[in-house]
Amino acid sequence: MKVRAVPAAILLSISAIAPASGPVGTAGAAAGPGAWDWPLSPRPAVVRAFDPPDKPWMSGHRGVDLQAAADGAPVAAPESGTVSFVGVVVDRPVITIDHGNGLRSSFEPVESGLSTGAAVSRGDVIGTVARGHCASLPCVHWGVRRGEEYINPLSLVTDLRPSILLPATRRNGG
Repeated sequence: MKVRAVPAAILLSISAIAPASGPVGTAGAAAGPGAWDWPLSPRPAVVRAFDPPDKPWMSGHRGVDLQAAADGAPVAAPESGTVSFVGVVVDRPVITIDHGNGLRSSFEPVESGLSTGAAVSRGDVIGTVARGHCASLPCVHWGVRRGEEYINPLSLVTDLRPSILLPATRRNGG
């Protein structure tokens, strides 16, 4: 008598990691895993991960640093929205897009010729990578806020929910 194992895998959703779904942006896209596009192409490596502080006033990393192909590489809108800020913060050029429903993306250092109030569609080039964020490595810091809370931008472009393998089910076979 042969015993066969049938593996089973289940993806469990953890609400603390995955964003709440619902309409966002002017295009009405869902804010679930994979709902937005990557702002750099090809799909970038993550140089520094999201590491929010325990308290709002503490230090932390309120976004992700993404490796760009080169300085001057185009940065695209990950979702449709309206440019709400273009300017210099401290010593870096920054652009912020309001996607609606309380979601805003900020990118630095990104030089942009767009003006506040400009409408952008998902995939539109919003600027180019400027030097100066990750030392000698060309990169972009991408931060996303829902209201006043910073969220992990990667949760909008990829599924961060963990996979859990369950014990194999055994059946008697002949």
